Amino acid sequence: MTGKIIHSPGPIRRLGSGAAHHFFGYYNKTVWDRTGQYVLANRVPVADANLTPRLEAEVGFFDLADNDRFHVAGKTTAWNWQMGCQLQWLDGAPGRQLIYNCRTDNDNATYPGYASVVYDVDSASQRQLPLPIYSVAPDSSFALCINYSRLYITHETIGYAWEQAPESMPNAPQDDGIHRLDIATGASQLVISYADLRNFHPVPSMEKAIHWVSHIEISPDSSRFLMLHRWTERVKDETCFLHRLITANPDGTEMRLLEDSDHPLPQLADDFDPNAVGTYDYEKSEYQISHPLWCADGRIIVWGPHAGSIHYHRYTDAADTPAEVIGEDILTENGHMSFSPVDARWLLSDTYPDASTNERTLFLYDTQQNIRHDIGSFYADPNLKKENRCDLHPRWSRDGKSVCIDSVHEKERQMYVIDVSQIVNC
Repeated sequence: MTGKIIHSPGPIRRLGSGAAHHFFGYYNKTVWDRTGQYVLANRVPVADANLTPRLEAEVGFFDLADNDRFHVAGKTTAWNWQMGCQLQWLDGAPGRQLIYNCRTDNDNATYPGYASVVYDVDSASQRQLPLPIYSVAPDSSFALCINYSRLYITHETIGYAWEQAPESMPNAPQDDGIHRLDIATGASQLVISYADLRNFHPVPSMEKAIHWVSHIEISPDSSRFLMLHRWTERVKDETCFLHRLITANPDGTEMRLLEDSDHPLPQLADDFDPNAVGTYDYEKSEYQISHPLWCADGRIIVWGPHAGSIHYHRYTDAADTPAEVIGEDILTENGHMSFSPVDARWLLSDTYPDASTNERTLFLYDTQQNIRHDIGSFYADPNLKKENRCDLHPRWSRDGKSVCIDSVHEKERQMYVIDVSQIVNC
């Protein structure tokens, strides 16, 4: 069936008012609480700034039942423009609890200077956990944690700024990697090290490279997790990043390699100029594996190459199984994708800015009819740098009737809600 694109704009409104700027960050979690009344957000005084360890963000939520009044749950200096402070609801915990990353003065912590905070909305009480979290299990029993200082060196866009970053880090240490953190007790253990990853189906390009992981996501039943294992010899040029999609049990056992985009890198030539690489060139690479997310049925949706071509692909969590192409003739660009929480027929995603218009498209894709409904187009300031840019990062409401985005199309960094109920017939 040949695909079709339909212009289907929905009612849109901005959350909040006043001089402050608001954003959430990533696409991989909902901002709405279970009741649909509260919407998580970070509040900052500026729309754009180079991050420093002293730049503070307020952490909190909008109350949709009280004229979008913003409630401050805490403050943090452990954040970035892409992912915020990993703010998220603890859906498996009683009542309404949220968690986010912060800095501490504990130099004896596993990752000195970093921790996370659990905040109870109803009692306004809070407690601190000894590791910064990356992804929390849907049952809220544990979180998976990594070193954000390592990320600041390897992939600055999603790391946390240092006063003075070290000049180098070990390429693939045995004593660092992915930690599992018990949310109730704060106990933790290293479950997969970078040495483990380098030694798992190794390829020659790993030998001189520094290794890290990102895009850690825990399955809906909290029994497995996925990650992107990345490595490079040139951290300042993202077109030199190499990628693998791997899954594992929460204790680090039964690792499975689902995809490997290892390829020759002419960019490593001495005369290559990384400054000539455009802001979004990396996101549009034909070798890029990005934005993986679990589907409700335990499969995985991701943008990446498979069998010689790059598409939206859906994988089964099993080694050596072919990937299914989604929207082959109509979903032709990288984006931040997720399926509706109530109807897997509908895929939500976006595009990066068009090279000539700087417009980003927000859309819903009907997997049954092979129809893409373009629900909005939003201007992105081309002067924003890679680390400070504002992607749409669309996120579903829990009832599948609304979508929330971050955007700078009004020359402010703000959050917007689009009603899509008429399209998905909720």
